[in-house]
Amino acid sequence: MNTNLEKTVKNQRSTYSVIFYLKKTDTKKDGLCPVMGRITIDTGQKAFSLKIKADPDCWDAKENRAIGKSRQTLAVNKTIEDYIDKIDNYYDAILDDQGYITAELVKNALDGVGIRETKLLKLFAEHNKELKLRVGVDREESTLEFYERSYTRLSDFIKQEYETEDINLRALTVSFIEKYDFYLRIDRNMENNTIAAHMKNLKKIIRRAIRQGTLKHNPFYTYACQSEEKVCRHLEPEEIEKLMQTPVAEEKLCYIRDIFVFSCYTGLAYADVFNLSEKHLVTAKDGKVWICINRQKTKVECNIPLMKMPLLIMEKYNNLRNNGKLFKKLSPSCLCRNFRKIETLCGIKHLSFHMARHTFATHFTLAQGVPIATISKLMGHTSTETTEIYAKILDQTVNQDMKVLSERIRGKYALLEENELKVNG
Repeated sequence: MNTNLEKTVKNQRSTYSVIFYLKKTDTKKDGLCPVMGRITIDTGQKAFSLKIKADPDCWDAKENRAIGKSRQTLAVNKTIEDYIDKIDNYYDAILDDQGYITAELVKNALDGVGIRETKLLKLFAEHNKELKLRVGVDREESTLEFYERSYTRLSDFIKQEYETEDINLRALTVSFIEKYDFYLRIDRNMENNTIAAHMKNLKKIIRRAIRQGTLKHNPFYTYACQSEEKVCRHLEPEEIEKLMQTPVAEEKLCYIRDIFVFSCYTGLAYADVFNLSEKHLVTAKDGKVWICINRQKTKVECNIPLMKMPLLIMEKYNNLRNNGKLFKKLSPSCLCRNFRKIETLCGIKHLSFHMARHTFATHFTLAQGVPIATISKLMGHTSTETTEIYAKILDQTVNQDMKVLSERIRGKYALLEENELKVNG
C-alpha cells in the first residue's frame, strides 16, 4: 500500500500535492465521518468528497489512511488509492493537453466536467457513439455506417503509417492529412469523390477538436481535395426491363429486387420506403391509393399516387408486415451485398438504392412529360433546383421537345433569300 499521502511533485511550473482527511464537523449518526480530499497546485486548492465514510477512531491523521484490517477499513483505503491514480492521470493528461495545470481543472476532471478526448480515434469514436443515438430521429443508419467505415479506414492508416493504435490530436499536421490522402488514393485505390467524402468526415472531427479547445490550428488549412461533379445515375429503359423480366429464384434477392422496383415507381428513398406503414396509405374518393408521408431527411410532405406495379408489390409482401410496417427492413450493407448478386444475375451496371430515386425522376416521370414542378412535389424537394439535379433531362426528352417546337413554328419564319427564291421561281 502507498503510504505517501502527501505526494509532492515539482516540475517547471507547479508544486502539486494531494492529501486526505476526515470531515469531523459532519459526523453522522453512526459515528462515521465523510472522507475528503484536497488538491493543491501552487497556491490554488480544491477540496472534494470521496463519497465514503470512515471511523475517526480508526484513522491515522499523519498517514491519512484508515488503520486496521476490517472490511470497511480496506474499502476506504482502496478508494483512496483509486483516487490517487485518477488524480495523477488527470494531472498528466491536462498538463500534456493544455500546457498548464490548476487545482480547479483537476477537480473538474474528477467531477466529469471539462474532460476532453485528446486522441484522434477516441474523439472519432465519441462522435460516432453520439451519432448512433440520433439514428431514426434526425439521422439515417447509412450515415452512421459511412462514419464507421471512415473510422476503420483512419484506424488502419494510423496503424500502418505510425505503428500505433491512436495519435494525439495536437500532433496532427498538414503532412498527416496529405499522407492519409495518399493512403486512400494509392493503398485503398479509392476514387476521388470517395476520398473527398472520407476527408469531409475527418474534417468534422477536426472541427470538433477545435471547438473543444484541444486543437489550436486546423491541419486542413492548406489541403484541398477536388471532388468531381456528381452525375445522376439512373437505369436505362433496357436495364429496367432486364431487372424486371429476369427470373430471380432466391427469395431474398427477389424481395430486394422488388423493393428497388417499388422505389423506381414511387421515388421514395431508402429510409422512407422502410418507414412506410399502413397509416401512410390514403384512398381518395375516386378509389386511387396514395402514399402520404413526410420524408425523413427533409421533413417535407410527399403525396404520391400509386401506379399498378407498387400496389402489386405491396400486396405480394402483405404477409411480411410487422407492427404496421409495409416492408421488412434490411440494412444498407445487406442491400449492397445483394445488389452485387442482382447485377450479375441481370447483367446490369452498378446498383444502389438511390439509383431507384434517380430512375423515378428520369424515366418514370420526366421522360413521360411530367412537369418538373410536379416531380419536385412527388420527391419531397424544397425547391425545383434540387429536382433538376436528380432529374437529368434525357436526350429523348430534348428530342421530343424540339419536335413539338418545330411543329409550332413551321411556316412562321423564313429567310429573306428563301422568299426571293420563291418570287423569282
